[in-house]
Amino acid sequence: MDHTQQNQNSQAWNEKSYEAWTHRFGEPAKAAAKIKKDPVKRLSPLETYIGDVKGKKVCNLLGSHGSKAVALALLGAEATVIDLSEPNERYAKELARAAGVPLRYIKSDVLELPEEELSGEYDLVFTENGILHYFTDLVPFFTSVYRLLKHGGRFVLQDFHPISTKLITSQGKSQSARKHKVSGDYFSTALETVDVSYSKFLPELQYATEEERKPFQVSIRKWTLGEIITAIGASGLFITGLKEEPHPGDFDQGIPKSFIIEAEKRD
Repeated sequence: MDHTQQNQNSQAWNEKSYEAWTHRFGEPAKAAAKIKKDPVKRLSPLETYIGDVKGKKVCNLLGSHGSKAVALALLGAEATVIDLSEPNERYAKELARAAGVPLRYIKSDVLELPEEELSGEYDLVFTENGILHYFTDLVPFFTSVYRLLKHGGRFVLQDFHPISTKLITSQGKSQSARKHKVSGDYFSTALETVDVSYSKFLPELQYATEEERKPFQVSIRKWTLGEIITAIGASGLFITGLKEEPHPGDFDQGIPKSFIIEAEKRD
């Protein structure tokens, strides 16, 4: 991905993500009250992988609006978010303030973190749902994860399964009407231009023209599961688990929709 595409991605995430999260979750005070009622639920479906975080240093890479980091802080973690979006940072800090918990937010590209941040102090690093496709080389990303973790620290990654994102197109609003078509190339390495993920929460874009949508478009690279696993191994992390999961409902039965990888820093 060249600098122009990187800048486009960064600009898209700095457009109106604060407004999108407000539409999605409510004003930070309202969202914080909901998280405080059940912080474990806000971690779903990663709560069993994350485990007891009391007294531990936890980093949510590209943690966006900070909801999961705030939930972790409420559970006793020393929580940090690393993300490059200023509106994301603003929403997350207001959320943490409303929840009455400290939250460290590092506004930075993950691949350009200062050396002092890569000091190997975190017990847990995790990231989720549509992060990897913003990178055209995964090894530097996972190397940053490796350097953030302390010896014995754990990494948890959840993402959309490439069978569903690269290969199969699904249409239909009920299971009985649902149709699936093999329409993609699983092994494609091409960049794709898509709407930034938060744009679906902006009402003004519902009927926007193609020209009006341009500021909210990003370039992504979809990865195969083999490429992801190989890059994690190349970074020095030791993979301890891979779980492939179906859709968390009645839709798309029999098709893998997401996966969770667990890894450790052992040397």
